Amino acid sequence: MAVLRGLLRRDLFKVTLGLRNMSSEAGLASYNYDTLKVTTPADHIFHVEINRPEKRNAMNQAFWREMVLCFRALTDDANCRAVVISAAGKMFTSGIDLTDLAGDFLNPQEDDTARIAWNMRKKIFEYQKSFSVIEKCTKPVIVAVHNACIGGGVDLVCACDIRYCTQDSYFQVKEVDVGLAADVGTLQRLPSIIGSRSLVNELAFTARKMMSDEALSSGFVSRVFPDKPSLLLAAFDLASEIVSKSPVAVQGTKVNLLYARDHSVQESLDYMATWNMSMLQTQDIIKSAQAIMQKKTTKDVTFSKL
Repeated sequence: MAVLRGLLRRDLFKVTLGLRNMSSEAGLASYNYDTLKVTTPADHIFHVEINRPEKRNAMNQAFWREMVLCFRALTDDANCRAVVISAAGKMFTSGIDLTDLAGDFLNPQEDDTARIAWNMRKKIFEYQKSFSVIEKCTKPVIVAVHNACIGGGVDLVCACDIRYCTQDSYFQVKEVDVGLAADVGTLQRLPSIIGSRSLVNELAFTARKMMSDEALSSGFVSRVFPDKPSLLLAAFDLASEIVSKSPVAVQGTKVNLLYARDHSVQESLDYMATWNMSMLQTQDIIKSAQAIMQKKTTKDVTFSKL
């Protein structure tokens, strides 16, 4: 019976998702990209799907540009309160599209070494923005990884707030195998995620695969699922729970968690006090308290857009 209920729930989710996507096409007109597919499976939830399955979702120049455009738009979109990232096709991503990006880095237009280096630095900064924009997005970002997540995929995943994966997933910091140090976020974010410098160094120095069970035990992902459908269902369920809360509370929590990661306890407490001296005046607190007193949940409360 449990299996049957699970199948019925999954089928209902697919029908709801289809109807929701049809009804929201007009509102998604501005989210039109070549490498990303953006849909809204439920109110306030945006689904960003890496959409180059024929190329194993390799990250080409268009992808790097469109990630910045997409997440800047999501940050400013008052209808968005949570984001789920996934990927189309058989794998999450094979990493950087070397054939597409080679010309951008290996064929400089200048002859002077200083000018070549200066322009290379500018390009690296631009590519770093593609994933930093995920971290800077005030809306919580859940990533749902299936199968392979290689190279730049690990950089992307490290910038997300919550990481789920399937049992057949593996993560690979691949850059040393192609002659470079990872330069768009893994080496900076992974140590604070896993907590074990030894494991981070091992993964980064050897480019070995970290399978889903090790990713779970090390704290890199918080949950593992048997297949992609159950993975996505759980990711959207989690997003639904998040968007039922006050957007003032949720987005303020993300901002302060990131600040606390990079500052001392006292600095973070001072920042929190300054933050909440205005945010505590929100009507969302009154609405949430009333719901509790009436033995309701936040899902029964309509919060204004932020």
